[in-house]
Amino acid sequence: METIDQIYIDGAYVTPHGTELFDLHNPATGNVIGRVRLGDETDARAAIAAAKRAFPAFSQTSKADRIAMLRRMHDAVTARADALTEAVILEYGAPASRARWMAEYAASVLADAARTLEDYDFTRRIGSATVTMEPLGVVGIITPWNSNAGFICSKLAMVVASGSTCVIKPSEMSAMQTRIVLEALHEAGLPAGVFNIVNGRGDTVGAEFSTHPDIAKVSFTGSTATGRAILKAASDTFKRVTLELGGKSPMLILDDADFAEAVPFALQAGYMNSGQACIAGTRILVPEARLAEFEAAIAAGVATIKSGDPRDPATAIGPMVSEKQWQRVQSYIRRGIEEGATLLAGGEGRPEGETGGWFVRPTIFTAVRNDMAIARDEIFGPVLSIIAYGSEEEAIAIANDTSYGLHAYVASTDPARARKVAGRLVAGRVIINGAPMEPLAPFGGFKHSGIGRENGVFGLEAYLEPKAVMG
Repeated sequence: METIDQIYIDGAYVTPHGTELFDLHNPATGNVIGRVRLGDETDARAAIAAAKRAFPAFSQTSKADRIAMLRRMHDAVTARADALTEAVILEYGAPASRARWMAEYAASVLADAARTLEDYDFTRRIGSATVTMEPLGVVGIITPWNSNAGFICSKLAMVVASGSTCVIKPSEMSAMQTRIVLEALHEAGLPAGVFNIVNGRGDTVGAEFSTHPDIAKVSFTGSTATGRAILKAASDTFKRVTLELGGKSPMLILDDADFAEAVPFALQAGYMNSGQACIAGTRILVPEARLAEFEAAIAAGVATIKSGDPRDPATAIGPMVSEKQWQRVQSYIRRGIEEGATLLAGGEGRPEGETGGWFVRPTIFTAVRNDMAIARDEIFGPVLSIIAYGSEEEAIAIANDTSYGLHAYVASTDPARARKVAGRLVAGRVIINGAPMEPLAPFGGFKHSGIGRENGVFGLEAYLEPKAVMG
């Protein structure tokens, strides 16, 4: 059984001051497969000090130097795609095809950052002033377990592109993925102290990032509750923050939709990443006049979706990341039944044939009201709610009646109509008819879904401050 007992500070692997050992599990079996030694506040402070020392020199590097670093980072992570895929399957339980995509995404975001940087001008004229976009300083990065490697790389990519330095607290539940990514980043040969990685808990290492006066910005992806706590803690030192938080995204099925295309679109949007996705389209809004037709179509569709062994090529939904998360999903399924929703597919317990591991039956409720907990709370599992509507106006009102505003989806055979509806949805991104994601477009949300944006130019400028010089 593997024990990961080193962190990374000032360009070197070091033994943490912290001594706590945290168990790593295989979600497909529930078995302990390794341990990670967690850093503490002392380790966090040492990492912050290293990043602070590195900042003056690194902030003066040229754009060409940073582009070269990003490309080396991309190549090094790409070379470890097989190992990273295996770690994602073993430690997180993602189905094999999804795990491969997650490994490749961790590399591609580095290339995307290099592409953004190539076209970015740090200096511009505004009237008589010269405005220079300058790096912030030391950034504290905190990543989630549902895409740990991807967020380490995407956030670090923008730190490097901006000329800042950083300290990273990855998810302690994803230490095997972190180790592989760290090996690649070390090989890429960035100057010592530019990035530092401390495995640790949120209430120790993460809290130190949020309050330490030498941290200029915190970039966090995770729950809305934790984001709220970070925002409060960061306010004392006026830190800049980027918070990418929860979602309860609507999937609007317009009355002209072709269900042969809309049903697979809804299932993919709802069950992506085994339902453990902040952007999952978990509220499916269906016209009352076509409700029975849609229910029959989606019931037939979900019957073909396999939840089980992530190594089986037929599997679309893997296990929940932990027993705690499995119990949370089960509790919401029970609550949906108690609230009076109708169970169309799935339900409590494990899928047929699965006796161990944290597997969930792909579940769909219908006859759901938008005030029910299953329609308002982010469940973070493969549980979907069908909500009927009368008119397009009512559909838009229901879609926007949520505390969140991260993503939304629209299905229609009329592109112009779909775009008009998309324009009225309060969401950071809207996907029409399964259109592919644009990696350079801004990512983030309205309302309780967070503050700020990531990716592309918007993501880069979140790590920069404008300075105006006149005369």
